[in-house]
Amino acid sequence: MTSFGITNAPAPARLTVGIVSGGRVGTALGEALERVGHVVASCSAVSAASVARVGTRLPDTDILPVPEVAARSELLILAVPDDQLADLVYGLAATHAVKPGTIVVHTSGANGIGILAPLSDLGALALAVHPAMTFTGHAEDTARLSSACFGITAADDVGYAIAQALVLEIGGEPVRVREENRKLYHAALAHGSNHLVTLVVDAVEALRASLEGDELLGQQLIDGDPGGVAERVLQPLLSAALDNALRRGPSALTGPVARGDAGAVATHLQVLTQLDPELAAGYHAMSLRSAQRVGAPIELFEILADMKGERRE
Repeated sequence: MTSFGITNAPAPARLTVGIVSGGRVGTALGEALERVGHVVASCSAVSAASVARVGTRLPDTDILPVPEVAARSELLILAVPDDQLADLVYGLAATHAVKPGTIVVHTSGANGIGILAPLSDLGALALAVHPAMTFTGHAEDTARLSSACFGITAADDVGYAIAQALVLEIGGEPVRVREENRKLYHAALAHGSNHLVTLVVDAVEALRASLEGDELLGQQLIDGDPGGVAERVLQPLLSAALDNALRRGPSALTGPVARGDAGAVATHLQVLTQLDPELAAGYHAMSLRSAQRVGAPIELFEILADMKGERRE
């Protein structure tokens, strides 16, 4: 077996695809697979939103109960929340809804193929294929898949080759993740993407408070709606900071913590506490972590300890 470089993956045969369920991830993957020639024959959908999403994104796909979707599929995609996956797998195994030889793919980041063991024991080929992307439920999700990386886990080289081929077909980049590292992989992605949103929303809130009531003549009023002046001020700054961090690592860190300016950090914590103590607590935690990253002077750690009512050993 050759190494799994991008140019070595075979193109998979056209497959009859079934999706459980018609959520944001499932419909985006289904649309991406149809664009490269696979046929999404059936999909399960319960909520009104899911039914509408399937009707819009996969108009030629039959909406069927889960056992029927499984029975009709050569490639079965289980795109359900992490906490529902185990029960779904056990239910499919108990009813023998999945035919031997079916390729069963789940999209959970935190799980490898172990969770699919009940189906593997019945002759299914188990794959974990997680798109490292956030999904909105709109058409841009499918386009974003073509630039996304996918964390793939399989039992053997054959499974990895199939997972890699499917990902490459829709334009993504497969990244191999060992079974025992799936939870760490998922934690890293959640820390970066989810906490980035919280960080940005906190920054927007503080900036809005600093600008409100001082709008220039004819300028949009500062309010709580997204896409306003505060967001426009932050967008180029945050985009540059993210790009610099990904290109240059910790050396991209700038500002008072990187300079060891304990006085500025103390002032920031005071004014943020006046605005929102919980927001200030987030700034404090990130300042401490940033100080550890850059090896800040002892004075800065002492300020951070004092502001938290603690003393650094």
